[in-house]
Amino acid sequence: MTPDKVRELLESVRGGEVDIDAALHRLKGMPFENLGYAVVDHHRAIRHGMPEVIYGEGKAPEHLLGIFKNLREHSPNVLATRVSREAADLVTAEVPDAEYYPVSRILRVWSERKILSKGKMAIICAGTADIPVAEEARLVAEVMGNEILAISDVGVAGIHRLFGHLDQIREARVCLAVAGMEAALPSVLGGLVSVPVIGVPTSVGYGAHFHGLASLLGMLNSCASNVTVVNIDNGFGAAYVGTLINRI
Repeated sequence: MTPDKVRELLESVRGGEVDIDAALHRLKGMPFENLGYAVVDHHRAIRHGMPEVIYGEGKAPEHLLGIFKNLREHSPNVLATRVSREAADLVTAEVPDAEYYPVSRILRVWSERKILSKGKMAIICAGTADIPVAEEARLVAEVMGNEILAISDVGVAGIHRLFGHLDQIREARVCLAVAGMEAALPSVLGGLVSVPVIGVPTSVGYGAHFHGLASLLGMLNSCASNVTVVNIDNGFGAAYVGTLINRI
């Protein structure tokens, strides 16, 4: 249940439209609900401003289904990351408004499409191979109420491609720079904008790239002071922190 929904319920009780027993019934799953295999945190939206997000990888499909359905009962929007096709098929068969995005492995219900943040979030992707991580960031950020500017394939191998978007990018309040290989994009971008840049290293690269470690270390060693970094392939984490920045 979101803070707005709790406020709406309390106003209804005060106005006599909902009796106390009915309100208690609606709040019975608060602050958490034990499903046996998972303890679902229904207070997270009240504490953090955003509901709990399901990490799908490693979960049994039937467990993911149970958690997803439980969250859907309490919230108009539900989000799961790293979801397999098998698990997604199980959920979408029982939750008709759930949508699956196989490239990024995101599963979501996005029925309440409010813009809650103060400005745009730019998600800038260095290469086409980085798109799965960039799409994860975009889909998460949309559900969290951001207006998104998405730009793809503007990495440093053809840096002139980035310059054509600078006027748009400079309108954003926070930028996410998604890059693999040597991951120079966040440093370049950080030198061109006056807002926080969140570097998202990807596991795209040849052998000495070490499955994203080279990108991670490159971003951590950026000389642009407005660049900070999340973990390898963590589009979700970048979108979450970017949303918090964008709501300030």
